[in-house]
Amino acid sequence: MALVYAQGNLSAPGASQKAEVSQRIGITDITIKYSSPLVKGRMIWGELVPFGEVWRAGANENTVISFSTPVTIEGKNLPAGKYGLHMIPRKDKWTIIFSSDYQSWGSYFYKESEDALRVEVSPEAAPMQEWLSYRFTDPKSSSVKLMMNWEKVGVGFLIQVDVPQTVLASMRQELRGQKYYSWEGPYQAADFSLKNKMNLEEAMTWIDHSIDLKETFANLNVKSELLRLKGDNAGADKVKNRALEVADEQQLNTYGYQLLAADKKQEAIDIFKINVKRYPNSWNVYDSLGDAYNQNGNYKEALSNYKTALSKAPDAQKKRITTEIEKIEKKL
Repeated sequence: MALVYAQGNLSAPGASQKAEVSQRIGITDITIKYSSPLVKGRMIWGELVPFGEVWRAGANENTVISFSTPVTIEGKNLPAGKYGLHMIPRKDKWTIIFSSDYQSWGSYFYKESEDALRVEVSPEAAPMQEWLSYRFTDPKSSSVKLMMNWEKVGVGFLIQVDVPQTVLASMRQELRGQKYYSWEGPYQAADFSLKNKMNLEEAMTWIDHSIDLKETFANLNVKSELLRLKGDNAGADKVKNRALEVADEQQLNTYGYQLLAADKKQEAIDIFKINVKRYPNSWNVYDSLGDAYNQNGNYKEALSNYKTALSKAPDAQKKRITTEIEKIEKKL
């Protein structure tokens, strides 16, 4: 009687452990997947990994790096996508290769004709490390460095992202869907353009569409600032007045603190005064006006408003307001 055996392989650890690290810059996701070999007493550079030859930058199948948006590598452009990462080690300079083929085994099937990009970098002396690793270092708002360390060598390359343009492209794409039909989506895109002082004509189109969908303090305020950037101060003032008309207590309060943060103290005081006039029974409007006067150095008015706030405030706020009052009384 013949025995029939089931086909298949059971899971077991490999000699080179698989690893993965990721980093986000702006809205760009960067991920590298690799297998991590060990030194195991071997001579690595120049022997196990020969100088001047293409190396798979890890073990086993391709080391794969992916970018969710376009980036620059050491100042050179690279489109979004997945790439097989290869390296050519040398004593003084290393070549970093991004291949459009990321599905092959190691570098055995590497073809230079499939290169998407090559850059050259300098290796660094590093403390002894038994296992090969990749890590992201020195992250900034628009860049990060990817470092490979193994044995006593470190090799890295700079990845940069044009964050404003990348975000704008993403928003533009998102606004081709359902988000175009709510006031928040076009408003957010226009507000981003305003804050970065870019794409202002399209931003005006977006904000007008947002206002058509629903008139709010937020989108009217952005339109006012866009008009002011165009030099239309009369139009900006008209729209700003309308924005203040439709604003509720919280919106006015938030706007006032934004003005304070921008060191526009008198403008903030004017906004908080509007809030006091509209919502005279709210403790918070007096507290905020007190903060603005306090920052502006008008301690007498600050004290008066803090005391009014204290008389109306819930118990949870009384201790904080009392502390502010005591600080001011010491100055007077």
